[in-house]
Amino acid sequence: MQIQQAREFILDKLNKELPEHFYYHNANHAIDVYTTARLIAESEGINGHETQLLLTAALFHDSGFLYGGKIDHELRSCEIARLYLPDFGYSSADIEQICDIIMATKLPQSPHDHLGEIICDADLDYLGRNDFFVLSKKLFSELVITNGLKTEQEWDEQQIAFFENHHYFTKTAIELRGTAKQQHLKEIIKKTF
Repeated sequence: MQIQQAREFILDKLNKELPEHFYYHNANHAIDVYTTARLIAESEGINGHETQLLLTAALFHDSGFLYGGKIDHELRSCEIARLYLPDFGYSSADIEQICDIIMATKLPQSPHDHLGEIICDADLDYLGRNDFFVLSKKLFSELVITNGLKTEQEWDEQQIAFFENHHYFTKTAIELRGTAKQQHLKEIIKKTF
């Protein structure tokens, strides 16, 4: 598997072909999820081949947005993975496992295994990070265009509901992000009500 070449390929494709209004779901997000997945995998004792599959899934997990709309973008991401990963030495079995990992990120998240749990936590790592409000604003701006979101009040209400139903899966993410995530929720509630 030529992960470095696959990484360069998909990031270049996202940078050049993704519609401009994807302020959040873009190459920076792919790099962010890749970096966080690597950190969590290391902390959780995952290594070798499984880490390579996880990191590839992280890079490709939102590539389906290249097709535009938000509907079933995870399935579209798998189509892209199936189309291009053979060129980088990935076997059919590897690609199917990568697609299973990608599909774990579909909301509501439903990972089947530890690798799925890790990518889910990496994908929503920002909920408990210092840059949460900056990234949340980018996601809001994107959703105004892609989902017809109207007001910040509506967005805050959606975020509160999302936070209340979300939980991290891995011990690493719970320890790293759980406390700050709860603080962010309190701040949103305070601002909203």
